[in-house]
Amino acid sequence: MRRRDIIKGVGAAALASTLPIRAQAANSLPLAAPIHVGSVGLWTRDAEALAGWYKETVGLRELSRDGATIWLGAGTAPLLALQEQSGLTLADPREAGLFHTAFLLPSRKDLANWIGMAIARQVPVAGTADHRVSEAIYLTDPEGNGVEIYADRPQESWNWSGGEVQMGTFRLDVDGIMGTLGPALPSWNGAPQGTSVGHVHLKVGDARRAGRWWRDVMGFDAVSTRDDAMFLSTGGYHHHVAVNEWLSAGAGKRSERATGLSFVELRQRARGEARQYEDDWGTQIRLA
Repeated sequence: MRRRDIIKGVGAAALASTLPIRAQAANSLPLAAPIHVGSVGLWTRDAEALAGWYKETVGLRELSRDGATIWLGAGTAPLLALQEQSGLTLADPREAGLFHTAFLLPSRKDLANWIGMAIARQVPVAGTADHRVSEAIYLTDPEGNGVEIYADRPQESWNWSGGEVQMGTFRLDVDGIMGTLGPALPSWNGAPQGTSVGHVHLKVGDARRAGRWWRDVMGFDAVSTRDDAMFLSTGGYHHHVAVNEWLSAGAGKRSERATGLSFVELRQRARGEARQYEDDWGTQIRLA
């Protein structure tokens, strides 16, 4: 199997007519945006073992197999491809690549049910946060890939100023989340129908350069900008893609002999050709 696909060069102009010029305050759910994240692919040393972790911890289910690739998803929606390849080394955390794949649950109550399962099974958690636009819990899979489990806050509660959405990192109100269950006990039967990859967060060598690429080539809107990170979306979502240099400042293209990110598949609502792109750090972007 070839590790990298040949990129078919396509300029931003061919895509521009389907994209908004600026993010609008009239927000839409991530999947209703002109372009949203469809699925993520990971290179792995052991697809079977990694699939077991995503089934047990994230609640995904196996949908299909294609050679050495296992497809996992929620309901009938494919969300994660685990592509096994022999001889891989574990990716260096300082390399460019995946910061985390963020699985968006349909409701705050679903997040409460997931938390109940995680407490019962003593799932190791890397962190938690209230981002004002969403409530999130962070994990790390057995091969070092970051994972976020989150639920969005109601979009009418998001605050926008100067074309940017106001986000931050605050203490997660776990009691408030669990209170959505009322007197019922948590009940987790796997990722419910409607679970999606809400966003993907990438590690890059230069966040500003990466942000310009996502704006100029992919047509995304910058909705929150910092010196070392940028959050981008289409259709007014809080972010479909984020780029940061927190661990990877100055990194070049990542190794092709390491585990980690294989591809990010984006889906556009407008009809159009499938296209492929590659950013400056070797990330394969498929536009379906």
